[in-house]
Amino acid sequence: MRILILGGTGFIGRAVVEDALAHGHDLTLFNRGRSDTTLFPQVPRLVGDRDADDYAALATGTWDAVVDCSGYVPRHVNGAMDALGDRVHRYLFISTNAVYQRPGIGPGGTEDTPLRAPIRDTEELLEETYGPLKVACEDDVRARFGARATIVRPGKVAGPHDPQTGLTYWVRRAARGGRVALPGRPEQPVQLVDSRDLARLIVRLLEDDRAGAFHAVGPAEAVTLADVIHACARAAGTSVEVVPVPWEAFEGELFPLVREDPEEWATQRRDPARAVAAGMPQTPLATTIADVLAWDRGRGEPELDSGFTQEQEAEVLAKYSPAG
Repeated sequence: MRILILGGTGFIGRAVVEDALAHGHDLTLFNRGRSDTTLFPQVPRLVGDRDADDYAALATGTWDAVVDCSGYVPRHVNGAMDALGDRVHRYLFISTNAVYQRPGIGPGGTEDTPLRAPIRDTEELLEETYGPLKVACEDDVRARFGARATIVRPGKVAGPHDPQTGLTYWVRRAARGGRVALPGRPEQPVQLVDSRDLARLIVRLLEDDRAGAFHAVGPAEAVTLADVIHACARAAGTSVEVVPVPWEAFEGELFPLVREDPEEWATQRRDPARAVAAGMPQTPLATTIADVLAWDRGRGEPELDSGFTQEQEAEVLAKYSPAG
């Protein structure tokens, strides 16, 4: 199968390329050519900048499918679709679970959960605009490709090469052992999908020429934030004590994997049944954690962009929960 990847060197795109190559597909990458230029030297690259509406490199060529890993606003997807015309059979758009109305339906919500209203009057990606912009992108892909459109809605993705702090913070923190400050509630559910499972779903949907929308999320069974932290400790051979501290103890906007508002917890219990039936694996959480631990250590554990530093955590524990 000839597959065009819009992106292909980021976290999810990289996993898709690796899976597609492993299954013998003929790939072409289209991206700005500015990052990870040594990745996949055997794969042809076309250079263009979607933000600048530069699709000249797509003027020729035909593909069985395109995987859109880098479309965030309607201008992106419409520019790509205009450039490709009728030279691609299926368009697979990587969307997000943020498209659903909030707080929305409780645990077990399916792909038929009502979506948020689309917006088209901004391209600023904020908490309140990201999901609605993706809804608009979905609408445009369906309008153009109809039964040849496929929508994949990932939840929280984890795995090696993750540029976000997410699971990596807890893997690294639990490896140090001891008392772990959690500015949240230990019973909060967490639903993680391994990036490689997401990639296998995407490629499998193309192989089967399957239309529709699919949740790319982890198992629906409740895994709590405390469960994740303890699993990280087991992977590293340490032991931890999870110490809840007030949200105010963290003076940032977001803390890795923590959702402050319990009304948002239902977003961590989506139903993956449709994706699993379509061929998405469900890698055990312990495997994902072990692989993230090995990857993070292998890259030298660079500074993370969120979460507590060791000094900050020590101050928080001393202030809110001094050891007895």
